[in-house]
Amino acid sequence: MDKYRIIGREKEQNLLKTLCDKQEAQLISIYGRRRVGKTYLVKCFFNNDFDFFFTGSYNVSTPVQLSLFSNALQQYSHTPQPIFKSWFEAFSALQSYLSALKKERIVVFIDEIPWMDMPNANFISAFSYFWNSWGSTFAPLKLIVCGSATTWMLDKFVGDKGGLYGRSNRTIYLAPFSLYETEQFLINRNIVWDREQILETYMIMGGIPYYLDMLDGSLPLSKNIDNLFFSETGDLRREYDFLFRSLYKNSELYTRIVECMSRKLKGMTQMEIKEEINGAASGNFSDALENLVNCDFARKYNSFGKKSKDAMYQLSDQYTLFYLRFVMNGSGQDANFWTNIDAHTHDSWAGYAFEQVCFHHIQQIKRKLGISGIMTNAYSWMCKPKVDKDGTEWKGAQIDLLLHRADSIINICEIKHSKHPYVITADYYKHIVERNSIFAHHTKAKEKLHNTFITTNGLQPNMYSNMVQSQVVLDDLFKDEL
Repeated sequence: MDKYRIIGREKEQNLLKTLCDKQEAQLISIYGRRRVGKTYLVKCFFNNDFDFFFTGSYNVSTPVQLSLFSNALQQYSHTPQPIFKSWFEAFSALQSYLSALKKERIVVFIDEIPWMDMPNANFISAFSYFWNSWGSTFAPLKLIVCGSATTWMLDKFVGDKGGLYGRSNRTIYLAPFSLYETEQFLINRNIVWDREQILETYMIMGGIPYYLDMLDGSLPLSKNIDNLFFSETGDLRREYDFLFRSLYKNSELYTRIVECMSRKLKGMTQMEIKEEINGAASGNFSDALENLVNCDFARKYNSFGKKSKDAMYQLSDQYTLFYLRFVMNGSGQDANFWTNIDAHTHDSWAGYAFEQVCFHHIQQIKRKLGISGIMTNAYSWMCKPKVDKDGTEWKGAQIDLLLHRADSIINICEIKHSKHPYVITADYYKHIVERNSIFAHHTKAKEKLHNTFITTNGLQPNMYSNMVQSQVVLDDLFKDEL
């Protein structure tokens, strides 16, 4: 097994190669959710061969950061360095060292850069001066910066309106693994599980390489989950609090929002969330909500036919959903909880978790339906019971996923997690027909409505299954997006 093989990330690797092969200086910023593999990608791509590497330290004062920076520069330059009094001094010394190197390509990697920007440190000003006054004109320099604190990366670095505005040659967003990449990662770890086991792993951990790397292939999946989440010393039992503290300075506001959304899984409007938390946490609420979306913790979607101001927010991070549902308030829970979970509780959770997996794999769904090249918008839809002006009563209805296509077709998708082929009963057939009628009436949609079932094990053929125009099964979600 090649322990240091990069799984997936082909687009990111190709982009890094293209940028680093250029003759001009390059400033490349990489951001994404904590634990998603940013550092691993950069270190493996460059074979850990840097002309200078430094990583910021969490919750450490500026003098300590500067001392650590001095030590790192001394290690690479093999020249004694003073303890710098400011970031301006530190970057000036870095410039002196790099400018003396006689190489065609000089690679500098600064990791966890948001942690270096402590209050009153003038870090951004010093970094801007370093890049604008010298780095951007020094052709061999390829400067890569990474950060898990997406808020900082987008607001203060990528979107900085000061000295760094528009200076980054390319910004790379690193998303969690897909099911395909997760399967490849586990195979690389010699973990041979079937796709239903991999799906369950994904529904619990999401496509987060750091979490997946904790799995022990010699143990059953259920025992792995017990060890990681329900044991008193479980690594993922302790991850939640640090995850949000390390990403956001005002972590209390973020956890309040996340925990609020976890209680109404189908989604809430911005106003509903704000009213629910009732000002319990201070800070910029709107920015926090958008930052959760940017970090892949939440999904923002428009209900079909609704305006953007009515957008819904839904908790979508698989790890957070699992933790809040089963771990957070289970301090006295048995260490073998997941091994012995009852079928009803498991199936109830799996139904919603599988929906979120599907929302993360829209491209794979489109590919199976043969509409990859057709402009398609993905929506959810719901309505409350209503009475028309003429007194006609309409029931409430909800649709998991709508694919609104430019070829005048709407795929109304039913998402069903089942251990066996799903059976459409007479009652469910009636439910679908009635719901489609409610949707057509309330939305005035003129498009053709196609019933699509997305299931783990397909449909059981019967007298009602012919109402379905198309199917997507679990294996289809494991296709490579490329």
